[in-house]
Amino acid sequence: MTTTKTARELAETYFTAWEAGDFETLRGLLAEDVEFVGALGTASGVEEALTGLKGLGRVLEKIDVKVRVAEGDEVITWFDLCTRVAPPAPTANWMHVEGGRVTRIRVTFDPRGLLAGFERQH
Repeated sequence: MTTTKTARELAETYFTAWEAGDFETLRGLLAEDVEFVGALGTASGVEEALTGLKGLGRVLEKIDVKVRVAEGDEVITWFDLCTRVAPPAPTANWMHVEGGRVTRIRVTFDPRGLLAGFERQH
């Protein structure tokens, strides 16, 4: 018997896998045509989304979740994005789930610290 994860469970698995660098698990959570829009760019499709997650994953230290709110197929996670290159960035992530996969992601945070940190690396 197959069980479909709730939007909340998908979000929990998504953040745990991203923090651990487990991109195969992430791939299984995302719809093939997932759309991502965030402060650092956009991605269309699972490959572009994974490329973006891997890029930020190179400096990711921790995802410090403060609260997660789910209603039906929608889930919002509020967290501090902790990286090696910038102070923690308070971040809101909204996901929409259809058919047991994440189809849309919108992320907002102030990217100035992270962008300055990337500049210092080069």
